[in-house]
Amino acid sequence: LKHWRLGLSPCFSPLPSNMVQVQEPQDYLDVLQSQRGGFSFENCNRNAYLAAQADIKPPTAMKSGTTICGIQLKDTVILAADTRATEGPMVADKNCEKLHYIAKNVFCAGAGTAADLEHTTQLMESQMELLRMATGTQPRVCTVVRRLSQMLFKYQGYIGCALVLGGVDVTGPHLYQIYPHGSTDKLPFTSMGSGSLAAMAILESEYNENMSVEEGKKLVAKAIRAGIFNDLGSGGNVDVCVITKDAGGTILRNHEKPNERKFKAAYKGFPIGTTPVIKTDIMKLVTVEDDVVMKD
Repeated sequence: LKHWRLGLSPCFSPLPSNMVQVQEPQDYLDVLQSQRGGFSFENCNRNAYLAAQADIKPPTAMKSGTTICGIQLKDTVILAADTRATEGPMVADKNCEKLHYIAKNVFCAGAGTAADLEHTTQLMESQMELLRMATGTQPRVCTVVRRLSQMLFKYQGYIGCALVLGGVDVTGPHLYQIYPHGSTDKLPFTSMGSGSLAAMAILESEYNENMSVEEGKKLVAKAIRAGIFNDLGSGGNVDVCVITKDAGGTILRNHEKPNERKFKAAYKGFPIGTTPVIKTDIMKLVTVEDDVVMKD
């Protein structure tokens, strides 16, 4: 059965062909269809029309450079990262920190937008501390991964966080790879960032799950060095994080410095007279006649 409002004609005024026509629901099937959920693309044509009329160029993604990696051993997880922060074609920071604390037993290495990584990891750190105080138990790695995955998926990739997350909890060591759109992988070893191919070549050829902690530290450092020397977006030093069940996580800041400056030119000041003085002229622009004394 159809119900028409008084004074409302079933015919609608014609709209421009490039605009989406939205009709009022005519019966319960239309209402049910409109409440089914899913994605809505009604504003796509409108946004394209407004951008063309206003001559606005939509924002584009900026390529970022980083090399991060992680490996999972029998009872340990080891993460590593380079320290170069880029701003387009320029090096913004030679020694930034890309290893982020989330909980005592959970750390992550981040690639992507620096501000997004900083705020996202701080948010997770706060949530995990509140969860630990509320439950009285140590947070699990899968809890952090689930919350990060849900949050990143909600923002559809607009939060530029690519993470290699590792930790050790009551169920053992875990290593995850989290993409900006929210998808996750659980892997024994992984790498991310613009230098990930060079790092993965080292990990695939030399990784062994029975390695000792020292051998694991040497392996991840070698993988990061491969990214530093073969990728222009990666550089600086090598940071390493070792996570164990008993001691938690320990960040080894500047574990290796493969690009340390060995020679520095001595500063020699120019002697007086190097630049000839053609003329000296002193201009007296202000004349002070008398001092003014303020009295009550």
